[in-house]
Amino acid sequence: MKIQILGTGCAKCHNLTQATENAAQALGLPYELEKVTDLKQIMAFGVMMTPALVVDGKVKMAGRVPSVEEIKKLLV
Repeated sequence: MKIQILGTGCAKCHNLTQATENAAQALGLPYELEKVTDLKQIMAFGVMMTPALVVDGKVKMAGRVPSVEEIKKLLV
């Protein structure tokens, strides 16, 4: 599973990264995590508000940091 965190490196981006890693590890999922900070790449996903969570190339949520439980549901 490829997980991408889209954002410029703000506190919310770091929180989303940590929560996503916690969720994936709790589910025992094998994953590759990539942080995307380039604005052109972020906009290529159609994302206008960061942070955003992308799983296997699909935007799962943007503009907020969901709970670990919410992220678990987005990963399965």
